[in-house]
Amino acid sequence: MNRSLLAGTALILLGVAPLGCSTSTPTRSDAPPSTEKSEAQNQARTATAAVLSRLYAAQPGARQAVEQSAGYAVFRSFGVKVLIAGGGGGHGVAIDNRSGQETFMRMVEIQAGLGFGAKTFDLVWVFKTPEAYQDFITRGIEIGGQATLAAKVDKAGGGLTGAVQISENVWVYQMTESGLAAELTVKGTRYYPDKTLN
Repeated sequence: MNRSLLAGTALILLGVAPLGCSTSTPTRSDAPPSTEKSEAQNQARTATAAVLSRLYAAQPGARQAVEQSAGYAVFRSFGVKVLIAGGGGGHGVAIDNRSGQETFMRMVEIQAGLGFGAKTFDLVWVFKTPEAYQDFITRGIEIGGQATLAAKVDKAGGGLTGAVQISENVWVYQMTESGLAAELTVKGTRYYPDKTLN
């Protein structure tokens, strides 16, 4: 009797053991997906909200320009200059006001000129037409040279006072740690879609 009881118990254990192994030690394919991408996206969204809040506090009319545009993009940048060369980069989010769709972007900056230091600045791009916005999120844009573009009063209205006009339908606000900048210094900066986050 004892021998048959032991045999039955062994069979039960053998039947249960594979199930126990499969639930306690999942294979690599069963492991949860990485959350790095979603975390990076959320960080970009949080930064976007903070930049817009600063902009609206410094220039209340900018809210109208952003909300009534075809789309807008917000970037946070960090640059370092050492002796005759420097560079910087940043991340951003472009948002289509018609659909609410997000496109995550990157920027790369190359600097030249003597000097030491580090700087951080925020950019808010405003696109007046869907074509200008679509071109930005699909092809990006590259601005060369060392030109300094001055902000000017927006004669057409729309809350763009304090913004710099890049082209006919593209305007940019630049903010530094001290507030809204009166000029935008272009230093060979390239803006393009971030394939790793989209």
